[in-house]
Amino acid sequence: MRLAYAIHGSGPPLVVVSCWLSHLQHDWQSPVWRHFLDQLGEIATVVRYDERGFGMSDWTVDDFSLEARVSDLEAILAATGLDRFALLGMSGGSAVAMAYAIAHPERVSRLILYGTVCGEPVALSALSPDAAAEEETYRSMIRVGWAREDPDFRRVFTKKFIPDATEEQMRWFDDLQRMSTSPANAVASRIARQQVDIHNELPRIMAPTIVLQAVGDRSTTFDNAVSVSSRIPGARLVSLESRNHILLGDEPAWRVFIEEVSAFLEPERRAYSERAPNQVAEELSPRERDVIRLAAEGRTNDEIAEVLTLSVRTVERHLSNTYAKLGLNGRVARAAAVAAYLKHQLG
Repeated sequence: MRLAYAIHGSGPPLVVVSCWLSHLQHDWQSPVWRHFLDQLGEIATVVRYDERGFGMSDWTVDDFSLEARVSDLEAILAATGLDRFALLGMSGGSAVAMAYAIAHPERVSRLILYGTVCGEPVALSALSPDAAAEEETYRSMIRVGWAREDPDFRRVFTKKFIPDATEEQMRWFDDLQRMSTSPANAVASRIARQQVDIHNELPRIMAPTIVLQAVGDRSTTFDNAVSVSSRIPGARLVSLESRNHILLGDEPAWRVFIEEVSAFLEPERRAYSERAPNQVAEELSPRERDVIRLAAEGRTNDEIAEVLTLSVRTVERHLSNTYAKLGLNGRVARAAAVAAYLKHQLG
Protein backbone atom coordinates (compact mmCIF):
# COMPACT_ATOMS: atom_id res chain seq x y z
CA MET A 1 0.00 0.00 0.00
CA ARG A 2 1.26 3.47 -0.90
CA LEU A 3 1.52 6.05 1.89
CA ALA A 4 2.10 9.72 1.12
CA TYR A 5 4.26 11.85 3.40
CA ALA A 6 5.89 15.28 3.31
CA ILE A 7 8.62 17.17 5.17
CA HIS A 8 8.86 20.90 5.79
CA GLY A 9 10.26 23.35 8.33
CA SER A 10 13.59 23.41 10.13
CA GLY A 11 14.93 22.29 13.49
CA PRO A 12 14.60 19.03 15.42
CA PRO A 13 12.28 16.43 13.87
CA LEU A 14 8.60 16.45 14.87
CA VAL A 15 6.52 13.61 13.44
CA VAL A 16 2.81 14.42 13.23
CA VAL A 17 0.56 11.38 13.56
CA SER A 18 -2.31 12.52 11.42
CA CYS A 19 -5.90 12.99 12.36
CA TRP A 20 -8.36 11.26 10.05
CA LEU A 21 -9.06 14.25 7.76
CA SER A 22 -5.97 15.46 5.95
CA HIS A 23 -4.64 16.07 2.46
CA LEU A 24 -0.93 16.86 2.16
CA GLN A 25 -1.33 19.31 -0.71
CA HIS A 26 -4.78 20.73 -0.04
CA ASP A 27 -3.92 21.58 3.58
CA TRP A 28 -1.48 24.26 2.42
CA GLN A 29 -4.39 26.25 0.97
CA SER A 30 -6.54 25.72 4.03
CA PRO A 31 -7.83 28.54 6.25
CA VAL A 32 -8.27 25.82 8.91
CA TRP A 33 -4.92 23.99 8.76
CA ARG A 34 -2.41 26.41 7.21
CA HIS A 35 -1.39 28.06 10.50
CA PHE A 36 -0.55 24.63 11.94
CA LEU A 37 1.82 23.96 9.04
CA ASP A 38 3.42 27.40 9.04
CA GLN A 39 4.02 27.81 12.75
CA LEU A 40 5.00 24.24 13.58
CA GLY A 41 7.48 24.46 10.70
CA GLU A 42 9.08 27.49 12.36
CA ILE A 43 10.04 25.46 15.43
CA ALA A 44 10.70 21.98 14.02
CA THR A 45 11.29 19.89 10.94
CA VAL A 46 7.77 18.58 10.49
CA VAL A 47 7.14 15.12 9.06
CA ARG A 48 3.46 14.58 8.29
CA TYR A 49 1.55 12.02 6.30
CA ASP A 50 -1.90 11.08 5.05
CA GLU A 51 -2.88 7.90 6.79
CA ARG A 52 -4.22 4.83 5.02
CA GLY A 53 -7.46 5.45 3.18
CA PHE A 54 -7.15 9.25 3.28
CA GLY A 55 -5.70 12.18 1.37
CA MET A 56 -2.94 11.26 -1.07
CA SER A 57 -2.35 7.80 0.41
CA ASP A 58 -4.09 4.77 -1.10
CA TRP A 59 -7.85 4.62 -0.55
CA THR A 60 -8.22 0.90 -1.19
CA VAL A 61 -8.06 -0.26 2.42
CA ASP A 62 -9.81 -3.00 4.35
CA ASP A 63 -7.95 -2.72 7.67
CA PHE A 64 -8.12 0.43 9.81
CA SER A 65 -7.03 -1.28 13.02
CA LEU A 66 -4.65 0.37 15.46
CA GLU A 67 -2.04 -2.29 14.66
CA ALA A 68 -2.19 -1.47 10.94
CA ARG A 69 -1.93 2.26 11.58
CA VAL A 70 1.07 1.83 13.90
CA SER A 71 2.69 -0.29 11.18
CA ASP A 72 2.11 2.59 8.74
CA LEU A 73 3.84 5.01 11.10
CA GLU A 74 6.77 2.61 11.32
CA ALA A 75 6.94 2.51 7.51
CA ILE A 76 6.96 6.32 7.31
CA LEU A 77 9.76 6.50 9.86
CA ALA A 78 11.77 3.88 7.98
CA ALA A 79 11.40 5.92 4.79
CA THR A 80 12.58 9.14 6.46
CA GLY A 81 15.49 7.47 8.23
CA LEU A 82 14.75 9.17 11.55
CA ASP A 83 16.03 7.38 14.63
CA ARG A 84 14.80 9.65 17.44
CA PHE A 85 12.14 12.35 17.28
CA ALA A 86 9.25 14.05 19.02
CA LEU A 87 5.75 12.75 18.26
CA LEU A 88 2.61 14.87 17.93
CA GLY A 89 -0.57 12.80 18.08
CA MET A 90 -3.60 14.80 16.99
CA SER A 91 -7.19 13.72 17.66
CA GLY A 92 -7.66 10.13 16.46
CA GLY A 93 -3.97 9.97 15.64
CA SER A 94 -3.16 10.26 19.33
CA ALA A 95 -3.87 6.56 19.86
CA VAL A 96 -1.26 5.67 17.24
CA ALA A 97 1.25 8.05 18.82
CA MET A 98 0.67 6.59 22.28
CA ALA A 99 0.88 3.00 21.02
CA TYR A 100 4.12 3.76 19.20
CA ALA A 101 5.61 5.47 22.26
CA ILE A 102 4.75 2.39 24.31
CA ALA A 103 6.31 0.00 21.78
CA HIS A 104 9.42 2.12 21.01
CA PRO A 105 10.33 4.18 24.09
CA GLU A 106 13.93 4.54 22.95
CA ARG A 107 12.93 6.43 19.79
CA VAL A 108 10.42 8.96 21.14
CA SER A 109 12.13 11.94 22.74
CA ARG A 110 8.89 13.78 23.60
CA LEU A 111 5.19 13.12 23.19
CA ILE A 112 2.61 15.82 22.44
CA LEU A 113 -1.07 14.88 22.51
CA TYR A 114 -3.71 17.27 21.23
CA GLY A 115 -7.46 16.66 21.24
CA THR A 116 -6.62 13.16 22.37
CA VAL A 117 -8.83 10.10 22.51
CA CYS A 118 -9.17 8.28 25.79
CA GLY A 119 -8.03 4.86 24.67
CA GLU A 120 -11.14 3.04 25.86
CA PRO A 121 -13.35 1.22 23.30
CA VAL A 122 -16.82 2.42 22.34
CA ALA A 123 -19.33 -0.40 21.89
CA LEU A 124 -22.85 0.49 20.81
CA SER A 125 -24.20 -2.19 23.11
CA ALA A 126 -22.56 -0.49 26.09
CA LEU A 127 -23.96 2.95 25.29
CA SER A 128 -27.23 4.36 26.53
CA PRO A 129 -30.08 4.07 24.02
CA ASP A 130 -29.82 7.76 23.19
CA ALA A 131 -26.04 7.65 22.75
CA ALA A 132 -26.25 4.53 20.59
CA ALA A 133 -28.93 6.12 18.41
CA GLU A 134 -26.80 9.24 18.03
CA GLU A 135 -23.78 7.24 16.90
CA GLU A 136 -25.86 5.25 14.41
CA THR A 137 -27.17 8.55 13.06
CA TYR A 138 -23.64 9.86 12.53
CA ARG A 139 -22.68 6.72 10.63
CA SER A 140 -25.79 6.95 8.47
CA MET A 141 -25.08 10.60 7.67
CA ILE A 142 -21.60 9.65 6.50
CA ARG A 143 -22.93 6.86 4.28
CA VAL A 144 -25.65 9.06 2.77
CA GLY A 145 -24.13 12.53 2.60
CA TRP A 146 -20.32 12.30 2.59
CA ALA A 147 -19.87 12.24 -1.19
CA ARG A 148 -22.70 14.60 -2.15
CA GLU A 149 -22.13 17.99 -3.73
CA ASP A 150 -24.57 19.46 -1.19
CA PRO A 151 -22.66 19.76 2.10
CA ASP A 152 -25.68 19.70 4.45
CA PHE A 153 -24.86 16.31 5.98
CA ARG A 154 -21.14 17.07 6.26
CA ARG A 155 -21.89 20.43 7.86
CA VAL A 156 -23.07 18.54 10.96
CA PHE A 157 -19.51 17.25 11.47
CA THR A 158 -17.99 20.61 10.55
CA LYS A 159 -19.96 22.40 13.25
CA LYS A 160 -18.94 19.78 15.78
CA PHE A 161 -15.24 20.15 14.95
CA ILE A 162 -15.06 23.95 14.48
CA PRO A 163 -18.24 25.56 15.84
CA ASP A 164 -16.65 29.03 16.00
CA ALA A 165 -15.36 29.00 12.42
CA THR A 166 -16.28 31.58 9.82
CA GLU A 167 -18.47 30.55 6.90
CA GLU A 168 -15.39 30.42 4.66
CA GLN A 169 -13.61 28.07 7.07
CA MET A 170 -16.69 25.87 7.38
CA ARG A 171 -17.05 25.62 3.60
CA TRP A 172 -13.42 24.61 3.31
CA PHE A 173 -13.84 21.92 5.94
CA ASP A 174 -17.04 20.72 4.26
CA ASP A 175 -15.02 20.25 1.06
CA LEU A 176 -12.09 18.61 2.85
CA GLN A 177 -14.32 15.84 4.14
CA ARG A 178 -15.52 14.94 0.67
CA MET A 179 -12.11 15.09 -1.00
CA SER A 180 -10.14 13.42 1.82
CA THR A 181 -11.73 9.96 1.60
CA SER A 182 -14.70 7.83 0.54
CA PRO A 183 -17.88 7.33 2.60
CA ALA A 184 -16.97 3.68 3.14
CA ASN A 185 -13.52 4.57 4.43
CA ALA A 186 -14.90 7.30 6.68
CA VAL A 187 -17.35 4.89 8.34
CA ALA A 188 -14.89 1.99 8.61
CA SER A 189 -12.20 4.25 10.05
CA ARG A 190 -14.62 5.75 12.58
CA ILE A 191 -15.72 2.33 13.79
CA ALA A 192 -12.12 1.07 14.03
CA ARG A 193 -11.09 4.09 16.10
CA GLN A 194 -13.93 3.46 18.51
CA GLN A 195 -12.62 -0.06 19.11
CA VAL A 196 -9.15 1.04 20.24
CA ASP A 197 -8.39 -0.15 23.77
CA ILE A 198 -5.04 1.00 25.16
CA HIS A 199 -6.24 2.75 28.31
CA ASN A 200 -4.53 0.30 30.64
CA GLU A 201 -1.27 0.52 28.67
CA LEU A 202 -0.81 4.28 29.10
CA PRO A 203 1.31 4.02 32.30
CA ARG A 204 4.00 2.37 30.15
CA ILE A 205 4.66 5.60 28.27
CA MET A 206 8.10 6.84 29.34
CA ALA A 207 8.59 9.91 27.15
CA PRO A 208 8.02 13.38 28.64
CA THR A 209 4.41 14.13 27.69
CA ILE A 210 2.22 17.19 27.34
CA VAL A 211 -1.54 16.92 26.76
CA LEU A 212 -3.36 19.92 25.28
CA GLN A 213 -7.13 20.04 25.18
CA ALA A 214 -9.84 22.62 24.46
CA VAL A 215 -12.21 22.79 27.41
CA GLY A 216 -15.30 23.19 25.20
CA ASP A 217 -14.41 20.56 22.61
CA ARG A 218 -17.46 18.41 21.81
CA SER A 219 -15.54 15.94 19.67
CA THR A 220 -13.07 14.71 22.27
CA THR A 221 -14.00 15.96 25.71
CA PHE A 222 -11.81 17.48 28.37
CA ASP A 223 -12.56 14.42 30.54
CA ASN A 224 -10.71 12.32 27.95
CA ALA A 225 -7.65 14.51 28.32
CA VAL A 226 -7.84 14.31 32.11
CA SER A 227 -8.06 10.52 31.90
CA VAL A 228 -5.07 10.25 29.57
CA SER A 229 -2.84 12.71 31.42
CA SER A 230 -3.57 11.07 34.78
CA ARG A 231 -2.38 7.68 33.50
CA ILE A 232 0.84 8.77 31.76
CA PRO A 233 3.66 9.20 34.31
CA GLY A 234 4.63 12.85 34.69
CA ALA A 235 2.30 14.10 31.94
CA ARG A 236 1.24 17.74 32.09
CA LEU A 237 -2.26 18.80 31.08
CA VAL A 238 -2.81 22.21 29.43
CA SER A 239 -6.36 23.51 29.11
CA LEU A 240 -7.20 25.67 26.11
CA GLU A 241 -10.09 28.12 26.25
CA SER A 242 -11.85 27.14 23.04
CA ARG A 243 -14.85 25.23 21.75
CA ASN A 244 -13.01 24.15 18.60
CA HIS A 245 -11.58 20.68 18.15
CA ILE A 246 -9.29 22.21 15.53
CA LEU A 247 -7.92 25.46 16.92
CA LEU A 248 -8.29 28.38 14.54
CA GLY A 249 -5.39 30.70 13.83
CA ASP A 250 -7.03 33.89 15.12
CA GLU A 251 -8.20 32.63 18.52
CA PRO A 252 -6.17 33.17 21.72
CA ALA A 253 -6.08 29.43 22.41
CA TRP A 254 -3.97 28.88 19.30
CA ARG A 255 -1.29 31.22 20.62
CA VAL A 256 -1.28 29.31 23.92
CA PHE A 257 -0.97 26.03 22.00
CA ILE A 258 2.00 27.08 19.88
CA GLU A 259 3.78 28.71 22.83
CA GLU A 260 3.34 25.59 24.96
CA VAL A 261 4.54 23.28 22.18
CA SER A 262 7.52 25.52 21.45
CA ALA A 263 8.51 25.63 25.13
CA PHE A 264 8.05 21.87 25.46
CA LEU A 265 10.35 21.24 22.49
CA GLU A 266 12.94 23.80 23.62
CA PRO A 267 15.42 21.18 24.96
CA GLU A 268 15.41 19.47 21.55
CA ARG A 269 15.61 22.81 19.76
CA ARG A 270 18.58 23.91 21.85
CA ALA A 271 20.42 20.61 21.44
CA TYR A 272 19.77 20.63 17.72
CA SER A 273 21.11 24.17 17.25
CA GLU A 274 24.27 23.28 19.18
CA ARG A 275 25.12 20.30 17.01
CA ALA A 276 27.86 20.83 14.46
CA PRO A 277 26.96 20.11 10.82
CA ASN A 278 29.29 17.12 10.67
CA GLN A 279 27.53 15.63 13.71
CA VAL A 280 24.17 15.99 11.99
CA ALA A 281 25.65 14.46 8.86
CA GLU A 282 26.53 11.29 10.73
CA GLU A 283 22.81 10.54 10.64
CA LEU A 284 22.78 10.47 6.83
CA SER A 285 22.46 7.01 5.36
CA PRO A 286 25.11 5.85 2.88
CA ARG A 287 22.65 6.31 0.03
CA GLU A 288 21.75 9.82 1.18
CA ARG A 289 25.47 10.65 1.21
CA ASP A 290 25.85 9.30 -2.33
CA VAL A 291 22.95 11.44 -3.54
CA ILE A 292 24.19 14.68 -1.96
CA ARG A 293 27.73 13.98 -3.24
CA LEU A 294 26.43 13.73 -6.82
CA ALA A 295 24.24 16.80 -6.32
CA ALA A 296 27.37 18.67 -5.24
CA GLU A 297 28.95 17.65 -8.56
CA GLY A 298 26.14 19.49 -10.32
CA ARG A 299 24.21 16.38 -11.39
CA THR A 300 20.47 16.68 -11.98
CA ASN A 301 18.04 14.34 -10.25
CA ASP A 302 17.68 12.37 -13.50
CA GLU A 303 21.45 12.00 -13.75
CA ILE A 304 21.76 10.96 -10.10
CA ALA A 305 19.04 8.36 -10.61
CA GLU A 306 20.90 6.93 -13.61
CA VAL A 307 24.27 6.78 -11.84
CA LEU A 308 22.85 5.11 -8.71
CA THR A 309 20.30 2.97 -10.58
CA LEU A 310 17.40 4.50 -8.70
CA SER A 311 14.09 6.02 -9.69
CA VAL A 312 13.92 9.81 -9.81
CA ARG A 313 11.26 9.68 -7.10
CA THR A 314 13.64 7.76 -4.82
CA VAL A 315 16.35 10.36 -5.42
CA GLU A 316 13.88 13.11 -4.49
CA ARG A 317 12.99 11.21 -1.31
CA HIS A 318 16.66 10.88 -0.32
CA LEU A 319 17.16 14.59 -0.90
CA SER A 320 14.09 15.45 1.20
CA ASN A 321 15.39 13.26 4.02
CA THR A 322 18.81 14.93 3.80
CA TYR A 323 17.26 18.40 3.98
CA ALA A 324 15.24 17.37 7.04
CA LYS A 325 18.28 15.98 8.84
CA LEU A 326 20.28 19.12 8.09
CA GLY A 327 17.43 21.37 9.20
CA LEU A 328 16.94 22.88 5.74
CA ASN A 329 13.79 23.81 3.85
CA GLY A 330 12.45 25.94 1.05
CA ARG A 331 13.83 26.75 -2.36
CA VAL A 332 17.41 27.12 -1.13
CA ALA A 333 17.52 23.74 0.63
CA ARG A 334 19.40 21.99 -2.19
CA ALA A 335 22.00 24.73 -2.47
CA ALA A 336 22.45 24.84 1.31
CA ALA A 337 22.84 21.05 1.50
CA VAL A 338 25.44 21.14 -1.25
CA ALA A 339 27.26 23.97 0.54
CA ALA A 340 27.29 21.92 3.75
CA TYR A 341 28.71 18.97 1.81
CA LEU A 342 31.47 21.06 0.25
CA LYS A 343 32.36 22.70 3.56
CA HIS A 344 32.21 19.65 5.83
CA GLN A 345 32.59 16.76 3.37
CA LEU A 346 29.36 15.14 4.56
CA GLY A 347 29.78 12.31 2.10
